[in-house]
Amino acid sequence: MKTLAKQWKSLIAVSAVLLASLNPANASGLLSAKGSSTNLQIQDHKVSVVIEDGYAITTVENSFFNPSSTDLEAVYEFPVPENGTVAEFTIWIDDKPMIGEVVEKQRAKQLYDQEQAAGRDAGLTEKKSFYRFESRVSPVRAKQVTKTRLVYMQAADVEGGIGRYVYPMEEGDTDRDKNEFWQTDDTVHGQFSFDMNLRSGFPVDALRAPAHPHATIRNTNENEWTMSINKNVNEIAAAIPAKQTEVPDDRSSVFADLEKQNENTNSSVTDSLNNDLVVYWRLKPNLPGAIELVTHRESGKRRGTFMLTVTPGIDLQPISEGRDWVFVLDRSGSMRGKYQTLMDATAQTLKKLGNNDRFKIILFSNRVESLTPDWISANEISIDEVSKALYGSQPDGGTDMYAGLAAAIKGLDQDRTSSIVLITDGVANLGKTEKKDFLNLMSKVDVRLFTGIMGNGSNRPLLNSMTKVSGGFTTSVSNSDDIMGVLISATEKVKYEALHNVQLKISGLKTNNHVPEQATTLYRGEQMVLFGHYYGDDHGKEAEVVLRAKISGEDKEYRTRFVFPAESTSNPEIERLWAFAKIESLQDKADYLGISSDDFKSAIINTATEYGLVTDYTSMVVMSDAQFEANGIDRTNRDRRAVESAAAAQRQTQAVSSNRVDQNQPAFNNSRPSYSGGGSSGGGSGAMNPFSFLMFLPLLLAWMRSRSSKLTANNK
Repeated sequence: MKTLAKQWKSLIAVSAVLLASLNPANASGLLSAKGSSTNLQIQDHKVSVVIEDGYAITTVENSFFNPSSTDLEAVYEFPVPENGTVAEFTIWIDDKPMIGEVVEKQRAKQLYDQEQAAGRDAGLTEKKSFYRFESRVSPVRAKQVTKTRLVYMQAADVEGGIGRYVYPMEEGDTDRDKNEFWQTDDTVHGQFSFDMNLRSGFPVDALRAPAHPHATIRNTNENEWTMSINKNVNEIAAAIPAKQTEVPDDRSSVFADLEKQNENTNSSVTDSLNNDLVVYWRLKPNLPGAIELVTHRESGKRRGTFMLTVTPGIDLQPISEGRDWVFVLDRSGSMRGKYQTLMDATAQTLKKLGNNDRFKIILFSNRVESLTPDWISANEISIDEVSKALYGSQPDGGTDMYAGLAAAIKGLDQDRTSSIVLITDGVANLGKTEKKDFLNLMSKVDVRLFTGIMGNGSNRPLLNSMTKVSGGFTTSVSNSDDIMGVLISATEKVKYEALHNVQLKISGLKTNNHVPEQATTLYRGEQMVLFGHYYGDDHGKEAEVVLRAKISGEDKEYRTRFVFPAESTSNPEIERLWAFAKIESLQDKADYLGISSDDFKSAIINTATEYGLVTDYTSMVVMSDAQFEANGIDRTNRDRRAVESAAAAQRQTQAVSSNRVDQNQPAFNNSRPSYSGGGSSGGGSGAMNPFSFLMFLPLLLAWMRSRSSKLTANNK
């Protein structure tokens, strides 16, 4: 263990040196046309996060100050995290909070323009791209402050016993048209605060914020943790860290090394919105595999909504045998400032390949270049030669990702187990760019695709879908991520057997509208989250739940029974989460089948307006009560938010409890996998560049090259 600790400590130290010279990305903030001068300022930015019952609710309050003598319009852009959905946009009109309503996108813009032209207070939140949202407020009156509130929701991200939450602020810097026209002011002139309340049904033994070692972290018990960052940029004062819970001695000695490094890590200064804020928490080890159920069903209603979370406790075995590797690396113009790190990391990775491994390296921008025309055996001479060629390349041009992947697939050896590692921070903007083209490409070959998604500007919907089709996985990385957490998350998935063709069947009561709909692959440590509707009588109804999957070609089955409640009103947010998952499923289906998304447009609009969600086809508009009434818009989202807020307040008064429902008849006999690392209580190492993902590949490759060809063939 000491040797492993030293290796990881070395990786962390090398990464810190490589990342020191990187340029910051574009950020959340106020937009203005380039060359213009706007006097609007972000006075205060306050974030509140509650994570409980398998999902997170993020509330963002902004105060915009107009020091000029004329009224102005505020245009504020912000990224929403992966799987996050905007549920509320509120502005204060005459000192009264006015919650927005969701209508069809074009109508929302017309209503906002109408109110703006009339000089009445109004607001609008739109989805501008797959990663970026934009809010408008008019007017921000001269010499006054306008306050706004955004609320978004997302399923919690827990993997291998490590939870991860990202508050995204880096914009991504991949939208060239937008960057050429707009400039962003991300400075917070007054108060920045971030408060998280973690309420876990399973005990937590540590919580940490890697880029914020002086965050105040406390726990009242093993199920309830809080973290706070509070900074007044007009004050110069050193933050005093709270007394932290010690890391248990039986956990990896890596944590001790990490703690020592933390002592020498400078705290991040949070006076601008240009760095993501990442928080990790670690569940206690040896927790059982379990099935958790969260529901919402009002009294007297025939239909309820459920979120079922399956955390397998299955004895997945390590697997062995070598393979071929194709590294497909993005060298487009957006890589400037990062490319040196990419080259260093790739060169180090190649040196870790086994004697029986072969590799290729393909670079793509507006053209494709193969540094290795044929398969190269991983020996010292070949690696040195390829590394020299790699260092001679330069980033430039656009992003023809399709051509890069097509070149990688073209030369695969069907007699060898092969994997493609795609590393990109951008968006396909040359050649074939349609999602259906990429999905068709990956579905025609028998190869696993593993993708490093770098930053908030990458095309996550496309990259996620491609890896899903191939049976691989994606790793999303923020500049503020924890090196240890990303390393463990990537490696632990592939060093063991996986569950393939996973299907879950519920019988004994009627359920429908399940999302996701298709069978999936679960790697070690991953959870399966299923949303749907259920129907039953006034006394609740017992259901039998059966999970079927293949492990190394062998059929497996896991069973349990539990009751779906007749009445359950503590978690009304589940309805929105189901609706968001349904909309994502409709969009994925259109992309996969090659059907125009317009064919699903009506279904998406109807679902989004019923459940109050901002989508590609719907936006959230804010007006006065009188104007909502005058335009015939029902206050359905206001009423829904009232129900959700009341339920959330009620939950805070109650003790944390587990949502596990298979205690009496456990579905799994073994403990859930627990990654041996991922953080310590308190602060953490400095911010990480996404390209350090490649630095983790040496260990990833060492484990993966032991994979058995026979097992892989069976698994596929």
